[in-house]
Amino acid sequence: MDNYGTILLVEDDISLAQWVTEYLTEQGYIVHVCHRGDEVVSQVKHLNPQLILLDIMLPGLDGISVCRELRSFYHAPIIMLTARDEEMDEVIGLEVGATDYIIKPVRPRALLARIKSALRYSNDMPNSDAQTSMINIGQLSINTESRSVTLNQQDVNISSAEYLLLHYLASNAGQVVSRDAVFKATKGREYDGLDRSVDVLISALRKKFNDDPQKPEKIKTIWGRGYLFVTTAW
Repeated sequence: MDNYGTILLVEDDISLAQWVTEYLTEQGYIVHVCHRGDEVVSQVKHLNPQLILLDIMLPGLDGISVCRELRSFYHAPIIMLTARDEEMDEVIGLEVGATDYIIKPVRPRALLARIKSALRYSNDMPNSDAQTSMINIGQLSINTESRSVTLNQQDVNISSAEYLLLHYLASNAGQVVSRDAVFKATKGREYDGLDRSVDVLISALRKKFNDDPQKPEKIKTIWGRGYLFVTTAW
């Protein structure tokens, strides 16, 4: 069987970890399992996995704190596993750098689809950035090589998921982009009608760039059509 990549599964539920490992192994992935949050960083540095599946409720250190710590050096996809009734976990997870999230109970085909999409988009990123190393719009500068962002010559601390969305919107500045287009471009999959992750990230970007959420001027929501990155507002 072909090897499609190495995944680190961080999950303290032994039975869930076992079936996810067996299922993904059958699909051609190499899966390593970690049961404690305070052991993840050392495991990642040792294994350098292509993707991390990270539960939020963990002994030792919670998944939110783990994700925040990982993003200081790890830039590959992190998919968080969240409880169905914990919407704030999804919001905070995306804000600290999660690429995507899956709501428990985990469904095998949905899990596999999210993994494939995250890995595919992650692998395609260098090619998409090869054409130009900088995007400059007004006082906003996006360095596509270092994936760093400045506004008014001040560094802006930005997560990987926020960067992908900002990069896509800025690359299409002045054009209304649909929610479906945003999902395909930043997550490699179609919008399922329920996923709020783009809304969460839009809100986070507005906050970081001092864009009034009640009357945004920089990143506007065009009701029924999508989003508009306003070139003259930066």
